[in-house]
Amino acid sequence: MPLWWQKLWNNVLIENYMDTGIQLWIISLVIGLVVIGVVAFLLNLIKKTAKDIDRTAADIWTQGKLTANNTIHIPLFLTKTNQVASKILNSAVAIVGGSKAITQHIEGCPGCPHCMLQSSKNSSL
Repeated sequence: MPLWWQKLWNNVLIENYMDTGIQLWIISLVIGLVVIGVVAFLLNLIKKTAKDIDRTAADIWTQGKLTANNTIHIPLFLTKTNQVASKILNSAVAIVGGSKAITQHIEGCPGCPHCMLQSSKNSSL
């Protein structure tokens, strides 16, 4: 027990022979002050925790809005990407068709007139 409490107990409560009712009031007031102090401390902890939660929730909300702003344009870009991919596919199909035609011409050309005429024109120049 602290020294100040012992002095208070001995001088005020015991030596003066206070009435039991007054002693009970003093003890209850001291206990009440201790309880008020503990409650104030706990309320302060709750307040700090609530502020931390609020700050964290605000950060999450901000990041969510930033993510939404970054992803809102994806459908627009996907539409453009699909258009470009379609053009690439059409070009690839045309190239495959042209290469098949060249392969067929090479396989079936024993010296067709068109090829012979072209070679004779090229040699005369």
